[in-house]
Amino acid sequence: MKKNLQDYLGAVKVFSAIKEEPTWMLELREKALQKAEELDFPVIERVKYERWPLFNISEAALDGETAEINSVPAFDEMHKHPLLVQQDDVTIFEQLPISLSMQGVIFTDLFTAMLNHSDLVEEYLMKKAVPMDEDKLTAAHLAFLNSGMFLYVPKNVVVENPFEAIFRHNQALNHHFFKHILIVAEENSAFSYLERFISEGETTEKLSANIVVEVIAKPGAQVKYAAIDQLGDAVATYMNRRGYLMKDASIDWALGVMNEGNVIADFDSDLVGTGSHAEVKVVAISAGRQVQGIDTRVTNKAAHSIGHILQHGVILEKGTLTFNGIGHILKGAKGADAQQESRVLMLSDQARGDANPILLIDENEVTAGHAASVGRVDPEEMYYLMSRGLRKEEAERLVIRGFLGSVLTAIPVKRVQQELVDVIEGKLNA
Repeated sequence: MKKNLQDYLGAVKVFSAIKEEPTWMLELREKALQKAEELDFPVIERVKYERWPLFNISEAALDGETAEINSVPAFDEMHKHPLLVQQDDVTIFEQLPISLSMQGVIFTDLFTAMLNHSDLVEEYLMKKAVPMDEDKLTAAHLAFLNSGMFLYVPKNVVVENPFEAIFRHNQALNHHFFKHILIVAEENSAFSYLERFISEGETTEKLSANIVVEVIAKPGAQVKYAAIDQLGDAVATYMNRRGYLMKDASIDWALGVMNEGNVIADFDSDLVGTGSHAEVKVVAISAGRQVQGIDTRVTNKAAHSIGHILQHGVILEKGTLTFNGIGHILKGAKGADAQQESRVLMLSDQARGDANPILLIDENEVTAGHAASVGRVDPEEMYYLMSRGLRKEEAERLVIRGFLGSVLTAIPVKRVQQELVDVIEGKLNA
């Protein structure tokens, strides 16, 4: 850390003024800045990351220097689904059908939401899913937050087309990338959401990303959430995605962790309502000397809640990948179900992989189980495919695609399924 976090207070105040934030937000930032100095790092089992450059804060970004947008990145605005595109801290495209707007749907950047829907944002921002003062990284996130998105779907609204958000990060600016995604699904609403984080440009600096996603699913809400993460090799990333599920609510997570730099991730679902249900599917690839530690946790806090975790990872070259699967059934959650499976496929003698299952059971009359494995490509599968005329590289690629297929099929948009396949192919070819 080049300087104490409190030394950035002036820059934080300037940024808050430029964004015309409400008073409550500046007060939260100031409180978070103090907490960031006092709190400890979160524990990611079997991963030592505390010396990573997670606090490389760009004062230029906080003083209001923004990306110069010379051209709009290629995307097809002719699709009629809701779409938001951000370049660093600038929103360059928003599209929301009038029919959804008339039903009360809000889909906009976080700072606009603070101005136009202040009470709504204040009610949920780091209040239910991810508390600001949970640890050093959540506090720093709120203090230095410099971009974000807000999605609100009212009661009983069912949205057929997926919401899509694309967040681009220009590494050449040497700005930190602290982005907050806040999603509120009111009672009995239903929708799909797809997001992508993409780095562009080159830099010799070490950059930091701190991304927090909060999904609040109220009674009966149904959310399908898919993501492809592609931040660059210069970026050390902390990624925290968390769902807060009330009675009979459900979230299906499909997460492709395809970053090039080091990553620690916390993918959590808190099942606070009776009958709530979370399905979590994660795929990750580590390559080069990349280190990734992924905690995926489901906490059954209510009776008859269901939490299932499926994690598959591939390691190339000297990469390191750790999956920690945590299922916790609390006292009072009778009839709860917690299942998990974590599997790691190593394609190099120098790769390091770990699948670490953790079950914490504080109640009787529940169902729980886990499976974990770390190994190499099955030689019998390879022999079969090669006996059909495939070269070794082609056979290996088919095995890997099948191994990661559980998440591919869960992504709600076919063209983005193919995009994830292409990203995986690119990492394997590299």
